Amino acid sequence: MPKLKTHKSASKRILTTKTGKQMKRTAGQDHFNARERGNTKMNKRRDIVLSKASSKMIKTLLPYS
Repeated sequence: MPKLKTHKSASKRILTTKTGKQMKRTAGQDHFNARERGNTKMNKRRDIVLSKASSKMIKTLLPYS
């Protein structure tokens, strides 16, 4: 059986925790942040845990994570 290939762009964007959860950065942090409310800015600094449906799809892209 051949080895499975890792989807490189997904591996750079998504981190798998020790417990198996998938984490990603919040979108929209590059620019146009001056017009955001303070709460929105604070929330964008945190990482997001992906939903179960998304993480199931991600596991096919990252077979060895």
